[in-house]
Amino acid sequence: MPNHVAVIMDGNRRWAQTRGLPVGAGYEAGFRAFRALVKLCCNWGISVLTVFAFSAENWFRPKVEVDFLMGLFATALGNKLELETFAREDIRISVIGDTSKLPRNLYELINTAEKATTNNSRLHIVVALNYSGRYDLVQACRRISQKVKDGLIEPEYIDEFLMEQELETKCTDFPSPDLLIRTSGEVRISNFFLWQLAYTELFFAKSCWPDFGETEFIEALCSFQHRQRRYGGKA
Repeated sequence: MPNHVAVIMDGNRRWAQTRGLPVGAGYEAGFRAFRALVKLCCNWGISVLTVFAFSAENWFRPKVEVDFLMGLFATALGNKLELETFAREDIRISVIGDTSKLPRNLYELINTAEKATTNNSRLHIVVALNYSGRYDLVQACRRISQKVKDGLIEPEYIDEFLMEQELETKCTDFPSPDLLIRTSGEVRISNFFLWQLAYTELFFAKSCWPDFGETEFIEALCSFQHRQRRYGGKA
């Protein structure tokens, strides 16, 4: 099994539109699919699940849609029963991205959820919210530059390990995904984990995210297990 699975949960809007439903119904169905995936990850011994929930570019979507999504995130994170389930199942939650631009109530709920689950270790859920792979690299460079300016490190000591310590994924023991899954038939990574995906195995599913379930996840995992991970070395 991969230690770290990352998912670009694409196709919620298309799922709703093809059924003549409001866009919000697609996101609600997508949240149910996320819950089901969390359960599978727990049962199958996967250590880290990262989901790309909201990109920095998603702010350009219609305001009513963005507001609905922010409300959905707040409802999920503010649900006491949900947090109790995380505690019972030993699930930790972390949120990465520029959270300073999120609504204040959502920002506070994120802090509460992270603190309440920080000692859990069975499964680490990392939610990428207002996340941009390019910004992640830029903010890491800024922090390293400041350390050089402050005389804490010399430029010649800047290496890949130091870079990884300044990326958003420093919150987890497995910062680089072993497997990336993108749904809805799109074949691109859309400004997600530009550093972390260097040697990640990619799997593109045709189904929209709300339809992605156990069968599709097994297909992705079987595909991963049949690949040879050489990291640039010989076969």
